[in-house]
Amino acid sequence: MADLDIRKGMPTVTLTKDEFERRFRDRFRDPAFSNLSDSLQTLIDAAWDGYHHSRKSPLTRKAGPGFSDPDYEIALDWLAARDEIHKAQSRHDDPNETPRVLIINGSPRSEHTCPGEMSKTWRMVEWAVAVFRDMKLAADVLDLSRLTSEFGKTIHPCKACVSTSMALCHWPCSCYPNYSLGQTDDMMNEIYPLWIAAHGVMIVTPVHWYQAPTVLKAMIDRLVCADGGNPDPSSTHGKRAAEAKALELRGWPYPRHLAGRHFSVVVHGDSAGAETLRRSLTDWLTDMSLIGVSRTAELDGYVGYMEPYATSHQDLDEDKAFREEVLNAAHALGNAVLLHRAGRYQSPSAGLIDPEPK
Repeated sequence: MADLDIRKGMPTVTLTKDEFERRFRDRFRDPAFSNLSDSLQTLIDAAWDGYHHSRKSPLTRKAGPGFSDPDYEIALDWLAARDEIHKAQSRHDDPNETPRVLIINGSPRSEHTCPGEMSKTWRMVEWAVAVFRDMKLAADVLDLSRLTSEFGKTIHPCKACVSTSMALCHWPCSCYPNYSLGQTDDMMNEIYPLWIAAHGVMIVTPVHWYQAPTVLKAMIDRLVCADGGNPDPSSTHGKRAAEAKALELRGWPYPRHLAGRHFSVVVHGDSAGAETLRRSLTDWLTDMSLIGVSRTAELDGYVGYMEPYATSHQDLDEDKAFREEVLNAAHALGNAVLLHRAGRYQSPSAGLIDPEPK
């Protein structure tokens, strides 16, 4: 078995109390807080105590039956997220439930913040929703523009636990919330159940600099726990790297928590990069064992190619062919979901064992 040494040596990130207080106060520069100095100092002292003592998850209970270590103190936040995932899986598996499609708006642009205008992506999402509802499918919309325009919504970055050990990456993610570091308001615990409940997933996104927009990429990274993640944090006693490495090396099964769902992808741009991003997204979804529907459901194209940004909505109005392609992508996904539910379409690779599942 490989050596289980844990490599360390990066610069410290521990703050002094003075620096912690300075950063905390920077959040309250609005003059409206100027008469609340005493109250603010009370908050700072409490926050410093949590930071200094690294109280990541201050509210816990014993894990109880069904966990490797029933006596492990497990975060209430994580248990609540797990419960919502289990409920979503039950809805997904219930043959009496209406089949669901999750449509994801991958654009950060919104009329409710700095751009002052809705995105073309949002318009395409609305087209797709209408298609699915006409097909008598339940349509859930995940609007990632809320990350840029709504108070208290964020997706914190992935901490790359997988690169230490797949067993250290818990399902759902246990890295957040981290109260000691102020890493709260994470949206992923809302997002995981949406993916789990869905029978089909449609991602509609613009291309930003040849790549996925920041809001979409943040979600993608945080979905790593859905592809091989460990559903039992007590098996590693939280984030104990050595325990996770040993567990992985004994033979990790890489559970595919989203396997078998169908997908569609629509990527649009204005000058370059749409095909590259479409390929990246379809590769990612396929790697998670989701099922591609057809080439019709995997669309990349350009709206107002090399035209001014200022007229892009008018360009979309005029591009009737692109609209039809978006509608076709939605119809293809909806058809696959309905065929699968009727037992008339199964993945050709069902039942096959991947000899190298990483």
